[in-house]
Amino acid sequence: MLMEPSSGSGDHSIKGISTHGGFYVQYNVYGNLFQVPSKYVPPIRPIGRGAYGIVCAAVNSETREEVAIKKIGNAFDNQIDAKRTLREIKLLRHLDHENVIAIKDIIRPPQRENFNDVYIVYELMDTDLHQIIRSNQSLVDDHCRYFLYQVLRGLKYVHSANVLHRDLKPDNLFLNANCDLKIGDFGLARTSETDFMTEYVVTRW
Repeated sequence: MLMEPSSGSGDHSIKGISTHGGFYVQYNVYGNLFQVPSKYVPPIRPIGRGAYGIVCAAVNSETREEVAIKKIGNAFDNQIDAKRTLREIKLLRHLDHENVIAIKDIIRPPQRENFNDVYIVYELMDTDLHQIIRSNQSLVDDHCRYFLYQVLRGLKYVHSANVLHRDLKPDNLFLNANCDLKIGDFGLARTSETDFMTEYVVTRW
């Protein structure tokens, strides 16, 4: 999963400081503390940031898999935002489809009493459809048909699990270099059996 790429982040790797007996490593990302278990090894690259978090790319040394780690700072300060984070985690841990973004890990804090930030590890994608549309990259009809096919395929699976995404937009459709597409950002999703629906159903583009 990626958020909007930050200009200039490129391939810059950030140096870390080992803490908690070498079990965790701290990095300074955009002036913010970014602390992850030592199994997530450099290069640690900032790849995006938004209103609700910072995202860095890293490598899981145990699986050799590239991942995207999103930090949600002070995740419990706002009850509505905290519920959205919990909802996304709960839903994505149960969904398993090649056109739905996958959560790989939830990072536990080194100390329970200092549990203020939430770190979610996702599979790493290269960009999102919003960035493709804004770029000068030309899209042919075959691209559009393939993207639409994958969106519908992913939605069919999500709906078969009685889940409503409720915030489907180009920013939340993630892509890699092979044009593989995955639906992400389930923070506003609901199960279709839920009677309560929030007034503000979707975020604006």
